[in-house]
Amino acid sequence: MTDAQLAAHLAHHAGEILLEVRRANVFTGKALGLAGDQTANQFLVRAIREQRPDDGVLSEEEKDNFERLGHSRVWIIDPVDGTREYGEERSDWAVHVGLAIDGVATVGAVALPGLGVVLRTDQPQQLPPAAARPRMLVSRTRPAAEAVAVAKALDAELVAMGSAGAKAMAVVRGEAEIYLHTGGQFEWDSCAPVAVAAAHGLHVSRVDGSPLIYNQSDTYMPDLLICRPEWAERVLGEVARITP
Repeated sequence: MTDAQLAAHLAHHAGEILLEVRRANVFTGKALGLAGDQTANQFLVRAIREQRPDDGVLSEEEKDNFERLGHSRVWIIDPVDGTREYGEERSDWAVHVGLAIDGVATVGAVALPGLGVVLRTDQPQQLPPAAARPRMLVSRTRPAAEAVAVAKALDAELVAMGSAGAKAMAVVRGEAEIYLHTGGQFEWDSCAPVAVAAAHGLHVSRVDGSPLIYNQSDTYMPDLLICRPEWAERVLGEVARITP
């Protein structure tokens, strides 16, 4: 398999594993999220190390192995992005399998198991028509003040949604035009979604317009913008205007 085929294959099957864990009806709430995370992580990490033994691996659910910093190719995974949503048996959660090459989110797949969908870098589809009034995705529990302010300036409709992957893929799927996040994330939250979004022709960057760089010693990433290219300049301008 190519890297992209492997990413999609693993994201799909990890999603099937997670659905099976949920269907077992022996866990609920946080316990379900923990069981799903651990089970999917073991599958993904072992599979990547079997299929790509010379590459580095960074996973949310594994203790960081800084040996990855010596690799130009590093798989960055999130077994369950949106553990709360998964545990609540919602559909707005995702599985991320991304590959950063020389710090760039290059290859990846995002599975949305609750919707039966896998979006991938090697099968980009044409973006659906944009809405006349932009729709901006925000956290359903902690909408960032900056995003709310930018939405007001753009007269954008706020759309609350769960996981980062689900929000990013909603832009790819034509369900929104803008995903602006300023509340802080980690590399595994965005690597695969950024790779998939870029492959579909979307704008991806930090909120100051600078590139997103992966496989860093500090995996914290303060902010993110994924949006339709026609909105990028306006959104970046509004962020600059409201940021001290």
